[in-house]
This record gives sequence, structure tokens and C-alpha cells, in this order.
Amino acid sequence: MSLVATSLRRLKTCLVNLGALFLGAVLFAGAFPNVLFENGLPLLAWIAYVPVFWLIRRVHAAASFLWGALYGYTAYTLFNFWLTAFHPVAGMVVGIVYLIYFALLFPLLKFVCLLYPRRGYILQWLCWIGFEYLRTRGFLGYAYGITGYSQWRSAPIIQIADTFGVWGVSALVVFPSVWLAAGLGESLRPRSLVRDTFASRLGAFFSRERTSAVVWLAALAGTLLYGFTAQIDYREAPVRRIALIQHNTDPWLGGITEYRTNFEVLKRLSDEALRKEPKPDLVVWSETAFVPRIYWHINYRGDPDSYMLVTDLMKYLSEKEVPFVIGNDDARKEPEKNPRAAEEYRVDYNAVMLIEKGEILQQYRKLHLVPFTEHFPYKKQFPRLYEELKNRKDIHLWERGKDAVVFEARGIRFSSPICFEDTFGYLSRIFTQNGADLIINLSNDAWSKSLPAQMQHLAMAVFRSVENRRSMVRSTASGQTCGIDPNGRILAMAPPFVETHLTVAVPVVTLKTRYTVYGDFFPLVCIAAGCILLILGIIGAILRKPSGCKYANTAYRRV
Repeated sequence: MSLVATSLRRLKTCLVNLGALFLGAVLFAGAFPNVLFENGLPLLAWIAYVPVFWLIRRVHAAASFLWGALYGYTAYTLFNFWLTAFHPVAGMVVGIVYLIYFALLFPLLKFVCLLYPRRGYILQWLCWIGFEYLRTRGFLGYAYGITGYSQWRSAPIIQIADTFGVWGVSALVVFPSVWLAAGLGESLRPRSLVRDTFASRLGAFFSRERTSAVVWLAALAGTLLYGFTAQIDYREAPVRRIALIQHNTDPWLGGITEYRTNFEVLKRLSDEALRKEPKPDLVVWSETAFVPRIYWHINYRGDPDSYMLVTDLMKYLSEKEVPFVIGNDDARKEPEKNPRAAEEYRVDYNAVMLIEKGEILQQYRKLHLVPFTEHFPYKKQFPRLYEELKNRKDIHLWERGKDAVVFEARGIRFSSPICFEDTFGYLSRIFTQNGADLIINLSNDAWSKSLPAQMQHLAMAVFRSVENRRSMVRSTASGQTCGIDPNGRILAMAPPFVETHLTVAVPVVTLKTRYTVYGDFFPLVCIAAGCILLILGIIGAILRKPSGCKYANTAYRRV
């Protein structure tokens, strides 16, 4: 073969691979809320990874990490484009993190193909579910983009979350991609006979692997049957009315003048909600809706203007009959955590306060903080980076709280995950185990200036209701302020990017689900099964003769 022909063949192969990669990235991003489709196109998720798994079968093992890196960066840049509104570096950091993740995942999935040439897709499927779970853990834990969240509007599909969490939905949705990609991968096998066409090889695959397809179809049918029958009837359940205040500003922008203006908006909207009948049981303001540190200025009075604003707030609240739930930066003097006298030993917490008659009754401090922008635990290891983060005006480093608090007011037992926290199933589960009958989320996504960002956040919150069969209300700075029933359906939602209030009546259900009891057991089972199959495959490869891997090697020789 001439040098020109060889170059053209390689160029064609590269272009085909790039096409598959970008198609996979577009299908992935399109399955979730995006700029074109407010709710996303959930059907895309069922085939979103076909190009990805097909690409893994095509590329050489040595190059798989490069293709993985390119896919990870491309997919998450398209999906989380709105992060650049916060800071250009934020989008880059997430892109780089997923560049690294997929640079490690692709070689693993490629290795699986070589270990199990015929049915490696089953192990690839297990690895993918395990990967989705593991990337939500630890300091860099990030739940955006978990496949199952794309189905947030498909009520019959997501009901299995009360047992398997979002991971069960992911498993159901991802399987068609790995199965179809394995079938299409038959085209990569060298032809052995004249009549050995792509169609014949594909037909042979479908015939050979029909059992796994039938099992998946049975699981899908069972999911739908369960989804239609398991939704709870809460018509006889007690109802609580919660007034949610959406002030439509990023409360952190500006200074004391803007803080006072924002306070006046919050008061006006709250008074409007309280004048309506029937009256609400609680009034909820969003995450850090009131910026001046309430406890700090009451007790230490460092800044006169801030102290006066806090005094006005407490006077206003003391005149109200209804308890208020308010997001605030809770600051305390804690020399053991901050030994700097110049900073008055101040330690900050992102907090929720329950205030009734002008008195702080209870408070919750955020447990799962956003990496880099809210929390950086590696001060000693990276002191320069810590100082740079600490001194940025658009970053607020908080200390992590310790207790999963359950508030109680007017006979309502509730917990309040703060913003990012409602994207993680484990935390709402802990709140429910501790006795919360209602989940009240306080969020601020106003900084993103993006409806897709707010909708992607809402899509994850819906699962917290289904997993624990608890109603949820969300009070947000700019949207999506809403009420969600225990079946994951939106009861009411305020329009985004407007000053408004929404009083929603939500049922109080106190069922205990299998997910509440057992938590994220399903992805752990997938990880354990995957590890066992990997070990068995490696042992088998060592014991086999080299010719035993002939099919696996020749299947990828030309690419």
C-alpha cells in the first residue's frame, strides 16, 4: 500500500473516530436540560453512549487514554457550559477533572474488551455504573451528568429510585448503549468468509446475545409496571403550606447598600405571601439570601452598618407570627480553627437558621461544600492556592458543619440541604433517617445566569423526593423555586428570573423506603461484581495460551 493511501486511510479513521466522539458528547449533553430544550431530551440518553463504546472498540489500547481525555473534556464542556458565567477557570477545572477521569476510564473499558471479546459489554456496563457512583464521592464529588438524572420527567421510570437510587435508573438507561455498541463492534472483526458481511455479523450477534437483551427488556417492563403501581396516594396525608421567596438577585453582589435593597425586596415578597389565605406554616428565604452575618453582628457588632441591617431584620421577624427559614453566613469566633487575631478568629459556615419571633431557635451548617469555591481542605499542602482562593471576592470558603440537623417548627419536622447538597442522595437519606418528614432546599444558582443550569439542578432534586418518599420544596434566588411531591412530580413552580413568591401545599408522608434503609447498595454491588469479573478475566488470560486472545487482538489491529 502506498504512503498516500496509508495516510488517507489513517486520516479517514481519525475523522470517523472524531465524529463518533463528538456525536457521543452531543447526545450526552442533549439528554439533559440545555439551551435548546428546557427539560432536555431524555430519549437521547438511551443511545447516548453507543458512539462512545463503539469508539472504545475501534481505537488502539495505547491511544485509548487520549480519546477518553478528549471525550471527557468535550462532553462536560458542552454539558456544563454555564460554569464559565461564574468564572472562566471554573469551567476549565471541571473540564480538566473529567478529562482525567475519562482518560483513566477509557483504557479500563478497552482492557475489558480485550479480556472478554464476546461479552465484555456486560463488564463495561458494570464499570460505567461504578464510575458514575465513585465520581460523586470525596472532595471532588460531582453529581451533575449522572445518566439517570436525564429521566427526571419520566415518572414511571424513576420510581425504582426508592430502592436503587438514581443508580438503578442509570443502569437501565446505559445498558442499550453498551449492547448496541457491542453489536456494531462486530463490523471491526476481520471477514473470514466471502459472505461474512456486516449484516450477517450483526445478525449473529443479536442472535447470540438475545438472552441479555431479553433480561433488559424484562427489567424495563418490570420498571414500568412498578412505576405505575408504586406511586403513593397521598390524598389523605396532612398538608403543610410553605411560602417560598424568590428575590431574583445574586445576594453576594454589591455591598451594604445592595444588601439593604435586597432585604427590602425579601420583606415585600414575604409580606405579600403572608397576606394571602390560607396563611403559610413557614416562610423560606434562599441560600444566603440575607448576607450580613446575623449571629456575628448581634454578638460582636464589628461593622455599624451591618449591625443596623441585622437589627432591622430581627425586628421585622419579631413582629411575625410565622417562623422563617433563612440562609445566612454564620460566623463565630473559634481560635482553635482560625488562630489569626487580625481576623478576630472568625470562622464562617454556610448555614440555615430557623428564626421565630426574632429568636434563632435552630441552625444547620452545610455538610457537603462545593470544592474550591466553598471548601479547600488542603491548606497545608497547597498554601499559595489556599490564600489565592481565600482572597478572591467571588469565592466564599466555609468551614464544614458536623450535624445533619432536623428542624422542628409548627409541628413540621424538616431538614434543609443547602444548594449543591440536594444533588447527593446520601445526604437527604441521612436527614430522613434522622426524622425529617419534609425536605426544604435553599439554593442560589443566580450566579450562573442560566436556565439550563437551574433546570439541571432541579432534575437532580426530583430524585431526592422519590428516593425517600418525602415532599421537597425549593426556595431559590432566581429559579427553580417549586414544590415536589413524594412521587417526584412538580406540584407548582415559580417562573425563573423574576421577583416572586410561591406558596405551595405539600403532603407530609412518613414512609420508610428501601433506599432510606439500605442507601447506595446497588452501585456497590456493581463495583464488587465488576472487580470479581476483572480478576477472573485476568486470571483466565494468564492461564490461557496466547492464541486465546487472537480474536481480541486482531479485532483492533487495523485501528
